[in-house]
Amino acid sequence: MSMEKVVIVGASGYSGEELVRILSQHPFAEIAGVTSREHAGRPLAAVFPRFAGTRYAGLAFIPSTIEDIIATGARIVFLALPHGVAAGFAAPLIKAGLRVLDLSADFRIKDMATYAEFYGEAHHAPELAAMSVYGLSEIYRGQIKAAQLVACPGCYPTSILLPLIPLLRRRLIKAGSICVFSMSGVSGAGRTVKADLLFAECNESVRAYSVPKHRHLAEIEQELSAAAGHTVAINFTPHLIPVNRGIHTTIYAAPEEGAEPSQIAAAFAEEYAGAKFVRILGDAGNLPDTKMVTGTNFVDIAWRHDPRTGRLVLLSAEDNLVKGAAGQAVQNLNLMCGWPEDAAL
Repeated sequence: MSMEKVVIVGASGYSGEELVRILSQHPFAEIAGVTSREHAGRPLAAVFPRFAGTRYAGLAFIPSTIEDIIATGARIVFLALPHGVAAGFAAPLIKAGLRVLDLSADFRIKDMATYAEFYGEAHHAPELAAMSVYGLSEIYRGQIKAAQLVACPGCYPTSILLPLIPLLRRRLIKAGSICVFSMSGVSGAGRTVKADLLFAECNESVRAYSVPKHRHLAEIEQELSAAAGHTVAINFTPHLIPVNRGIHTTIYAAPEEGAEPSQIAAAFAEEYAGAKFVRILGDAGNLPDTKMVTGTNFVDIAWRHDPRTGRLVLLSAEDNLVKGAAGQAVQNLNLMCGWPEDAAL
């Protein structure tokens, strides 16, 4: 079987580096190029010594230009770039007939006014946002298979949407009651050097940020609204915690009148039957723990009913760089190419 060539644009960031790690082990994909403005010409192992002695140790970074990307002969491109930058790459690559998996926020939002509200600027390629498929693998599997442009979800949204969508689709919870509390490791902020992300600032510290309007709310509410069939607004408070990677999310919601615990369990079982990377821990036993998912593409989900308050407590844990970014992107690659969904994962 011939290998499918892929390029990783922005391979020097955390998500890009994670893409290299995963794709280095892929049985059907060949990394034909990695791009970086800063490191062009340097071998991968010189920038990331962890890859010394591995399959792509000597692969040199190439400049981040459309011409260099197309010259690799790859038919599929991962864009691991900041929001606002990816759109400039996606348009000419799609025009050239390539398929694109974008890890930024550039194509996740369908309503352009909402994008401008949350990202502070007009969208650079609204026609591409309109054609993109939201890359939440377990929910949009069929559409992803045929997509030319996949907008891979943010890390927080993945941890929030997977527990909530099955319940909203089945009208088992009151959409207006949803409150979300999430905690993320520092790698979620990216590799850019910022004073408030220095070790001495983050260590021994837990703090909320982007309150009350984190940018990920735009895609979270978009997808919750689609599941519920009407507009949904939620409370969402993200926190930075002193770990390298991992997201833990706790969600509170009131069940609809007459909703039984057995229906909650059945909703998850039905929605994620056969899902390779969603592990339902149920309403008894272990609770999600970031330590149990770090370095994997799994998201662990559990729930409890609190008879004292009458509310549901939903919990999830994932690795923000794997299921929350690079791993889900590779899962989508596998769907697009008709490979086993867990290839390299």
